Amino acid sequence: MLRSNVKTYKYRVGKNKYLVIKIEQLASAKAFDGNVLASNALNVKIFKTEKPRRR
Repeated sequence: MLRSNVKTYKYRVGKNKYLVIKIEQLASAKAFDGNVLASNALNVKIFKTEKPRRR
């Protein structure tokens, strides 16, 4: 993996909230002999945080 760029955007349309994740990756692989695999695989986890309780 040479470079990874992640941008997130939040949109609200009416009562619905949308989260857009834009991911740009750049990977390369080189070999003199044999096989090479450049993988652009990605794992994404999204967690919902709880709002603090009001007293």
